[in-house]
Amino acid sequence: MKTKYSIWQWFVNIILLVIGVFCILPFILLFISSVTDEQSIVRNGYSFFPEAYSLSAYRYLWHDAERIFRAYGITIVITVIGTVVSLIITSLLAYPLSRKDMPMNKFWSFFVFFTMLINGGLVPTYLVYTQLFDFKNTLLALIVPGLLTNAFYVMLMRTFFATSIPAPVIESAKMDGAGEFKTFVQIVLPLSLPILATVGLFQTIHYWNDWFNGMIYVTDSKLFSLQNLLNRILLDIQFLTSSNFAGNQSDSVANIPTETVRMAMAVVGIIPILIAYPFFQKFFVKGLTIGAVKG
Repeated sequence: MKTKYSIWQWFVNIILLVIGVFCILPFILLFISSVTDEQSIVRNGYSFFPEAYSLSAYRYLWHDAERIFRAYGITIVITVIGTVVSLIITSLLAYPLSRKDMPMNKFWSFFVFFTMLINGGLVPTYLVYTQLFDFKNTLLALIVPGLLTNAFYVMLMRTFFATSIPAPVIESAKMDGAGEFKTFVQIVLPLSLPILATVGLFQTIHYWNDWFNGMIYVTDSKLFSLQNLLNRILLDIQFLTSSNFAGNQSDSVANIPTETVRMAMAVVGIIPILIAYPFFQKFFVKGLTIGAVKG
């Protein structure tokens, strides 16, 4: 029996190792492509073993280093603030919906769920944020649209509260004289670290990768987030290398490393997430342990 278990364990470990390698390979290819000579990619395509290397893509981005560092700072600020505030709003909305004794519980749950099916559309949303709230060219335009609110995360958190928080624990807190808010902060949230970590990770990735809100609501280059800035750099490159423009320009403009710059921009945008993810993962696993309730 022990031998069978050992063989099965080796088999599972090998399968997981193979899956892990296949997950890592695209990132390796991404980085290698970013330091590959542009003409090598044009001739031979992307390869793990290119015939020539070059840092021209990173040198091109270095010319915009000041703007990129500023965009990094803006992205970090909106990611941290947006993730924390969205977790607060989502949990405050999801917890009452998880309580069966809440008046009109089913109505409000359907009201939240309905927003997953139908939304107001881009034009009304734009008018609300720019005309009513006057968020155009402010950091709030990059934060608020992600807060109000993702119904899927609310329903996910509501389900966790309803199925994983023991009712006797809440009842005992009431018997000890704790109010709803005190019960929520001191009892429910500490037992909900797994779902908080999960939704927090989703929201972090969403805010870090968001470029759409910046494209719509921000025209001031000093407020560009990282993804928005990289997107605009890519559009500038496409314009500079277009046949109508490059035909009348010098060879240096026509030979901008378009393919490798795309890969370099992806590397610049993804490295902070790759660095931060192990810390989120560690917290997530720890949350699973702390959030367990002993019977």
